[in-house]
This record gives sequence, C-alpha cells and structure tokens, in this order.
Amino acid sequence: MLQARHRVGLVFFPAYDWAIHPQHPEREERLLYTQDQILEEGIFDIEGIFEFKPDPVVLADIQRVHFCVPDPWTVATESHFISAGGAKTVGMAVCEKRVDRGFALVRPPGHHAMRVVHGARGFCNINIEAIMIEFLRRKYGIRRVAVVDTDCHHGDGTQDIYWHDPDTLFISLHQDGRTLYPGSGFPEELGGPNAFGTTLNIPLPPHTTEEGFLHALHHVVRPVLAEFRPDLIVNSAGQDNHYTDPITNMNFSARGYAELTAELGADIAVLEGGYSIEGALPYVNVGILLAMAGLDFRHVREPDYDRHQIRQSASVTAAVHQVCDLVLSCWQKREKLRERRLAEGNPYRRRRRIFYDTDGFSETQLEEVTPCGHCGGALRIDSTSDRGVHILAVHVPRNACPSCRQQGLAWYEEASPRRFDHVFLQDQTNDRFETKPRDAARP
Repeated sequence: MLQARHRVGLVFFPAYDWAIHPQHPEREERLLYTQDQILEEGIFDIEGIFEFKPDPVVLADIQRVHFCVPDPWTVATESHFISAGGAKTVGMAVCEKRVDRGFALVRPPGHHAMRVVHGARGFCNINIEAIMIEFLRRKYGIRRVAVVDTDCHHGDGTQDIYWHDPDTLFISLHQDGRTLYPGSGFPEELGGPNAFGTTLNIPLPPHTTEEGFLHALHHVVRPVLAEFRPDLIVNSAGQDNHYTDPITNMNFSARGYAELTAELGADIAVLEGGYSIEGALPYVNVGILLAMAGLDFRHVREPDYDRHQIRQSASVTAAVHQVCDLVLSCWQKREKLRERRLAEGNPYRRRRRIFYDTDGFSETQLEEVTPCGHCGGALRIDSTSDRGVHILAVHVPRNACPSCRQQGLAWYEEASPRRFDHVFLQDQTNDRFETKPRDAARP
C-alpha cells in the first residue's frame, strides 16, 4: 500500500446551500469535481491521508477577528461558519500532532474580508484563515505566524487584519493590482508603524508561469520565512493563477502548484479562489494533496496542458526579477524604516474608501493606531457605510502593553452611543468582545 511521507488531514466542505447565484463562478461545483477526482485517484486509500469533518465556528471565534455590522449572523450564513470551522478543524489536528499538515478544501472563501465587515467583498464575508489563526493562538499559545497568500488576487482582507501585527508575517504573491481586482498589493504596502515590514507584496505581471512564482519563492519567500522563523506557516491556497481560469490572466499549471506547495512546506493550506471548475481544480487539488503528503506528483497533468503555449516570455521574467529584488530590499531595510517612523512619534492615521463589490456599496474608514515599540498598538476605526450605518470599533491586540491597552479601553469608554449606531470593543488580551448598548435618547 502506498504510504504518505507526511500525514495529511483533509477537510472537504462544498457548501451545497450557498451561492451568490447559480451561474456564479464561486459555486458548489468548484469542489464537487475535485471530490470526484480525489475518489477516482484513490487518494483516501493512501496510508497517512485522513479526512476530518468540519464543526462550525462559534460567535466568539468570529468576534475575535471581526467587527461584523451589525452582528455575525447578519453578514455570514451557516455555510460561512462551517467553512471557517473546516479551517479550524485542520488547524487543531495539526497543532495536536494528529497529522503533520492540513488542507481545508472549503468554500465560501475569505481572504478579502477585512477586520470591519459590512457585507461581502470579492465573494468573501468572513476571513476563514484569520479566524483559524486567532483560535489556534488562543488555544495553543502560538505566537509567530506566517501567511503566504498564493491566490491570483491580492489578499487585501488578510493584509488589513494583520497590518498592525508584528507577530504575523503576511506575504502575498498575486497578479499586479493594476490589472486585476482588488487593485491593491503593491511593494510599498509594508504595514503599519508598529509592524512595518511584516507585510510584503509581490505583484507579478500577467502571464507569469510557475517559473516566475518559483523564482519569487526561492529568492524572497523562503529567505524571509527563514529569518522570521514562524511557529506556523499558513498557505492561502488560491488556484486562480491557472492558465484556464476564466477571470484571471496567469499561466500556472497543476504541476507548478504542486511544486510550489512542496517547496513552501506550509503546515496548513486553505482553499481560496480558483474558478476553472473542470479544467484546473481537480488536477490542482490532487497535486497539492500529493505534494503536502510528500508523494510523487510528476504525473499530475491537465488533459490540455502544453508547456510551449504557456511559456513565460523574457519580458515577464525580467519584470518578476525586478519586483522580487525590490521586495527583498524593503525587507532588509525594514528595521531602520520602522525605527524612523516610531521616532517621529506622530499618531498614525489613514483614511480609506472600501468598495464591497459583491454587495454593491462603499465604506469610509478613518483608522488610528497608537505608535508603540512594544506591541501592535491600540486600534480605533471610525467606519461609515453607504447604507447609513456609523460604527466605532476598538481593537486591543492580544499582546498589548499596559499603555496601549489603557488607551484602547479609554477610547471605548469615551465613545458616546449618541454618535454611533454601534460601538464595539475587541479586547484580545482577555479574549473579550463587547458592544456598548445603543443610547435610547439618540436623536
């Protein structure tokens, strides 16, 4: 009997009861073809590959990460709770040493969901990787985490959640935001002042193949991971870089995905995008599973694969090398740049306009964080949506120093319910989420 070199746990959840609409690319067939392929290939007959059933996350898991407006049940369905629960299930199996690696083959996806959630963005309502990570940190005492996002679209939601967290390294490899939704993810996006340099974006030109992705992995991702030394590596394993994907412009193959997976060596992979339902996903997912198990994936191949048709051009190769050199330079200079920012001592504020493309409305945020050399800093978000909802959200990070925790609690206590529809407190130091009651006298 064939035996896996690494024990792999798989959670499969296709969300039969959830779809944006029946013909939308993000629908249950994305995973049903994969399920058929896995069964046909006899993957579950391999010794050391196990299937786990997902349990839903609970409200506390979501509120540890998100400010859902007005509450999680309004912005997420039961399928979202189970999808996030699938990631949580494999994460627990890895942390408890029941398996060496875990793969959550679940939908709906999550990496476009930011800390504040008024609705759906990029097919995402809640961020399933972040919910899993913060649960694992709370339960198992994990501190340093690296998230490597290989979805074709920039993981702007995960970036937003960890923008101010010096203990989370976020690396996104994606199609250049000048050519694809969500239009972000450029090398100058390096994180907030207290976590400067722990956000790294590697925007790749259209028509990049596995040659370009593997160059970025070898010359940027792996050296940075070796220096950061995370306790846990999570791969946001989007598969929409495939050459047959209908909504992107890249030239990755199933075998290329398997090679990337094998060389990255993530502890946990979580499915994100990928919309070539028949032509790519069954082959890509089989390749990823074999790679995670340490098995031979050389024979994984799409029926229409022709490496000459998708060969990477010299101009694309030059552009990939240039952006990788720039990102690596930013990483190497991060400490000096961070010290310079903190020495200025000015409050960090940023104003943003966020478009909820799936639901068709916008949000305006004014964000403020306390500059601090000891922790991620207390975070205050004043948010207003086009739907007329005005909230104040206060985040106290899990390792907050006494001064930043005091500042965060003061922001929450001082906020008047007369001014806001909702006032939220996310106190990670005590794993506590509070909502200040709406003032009945509010005009």
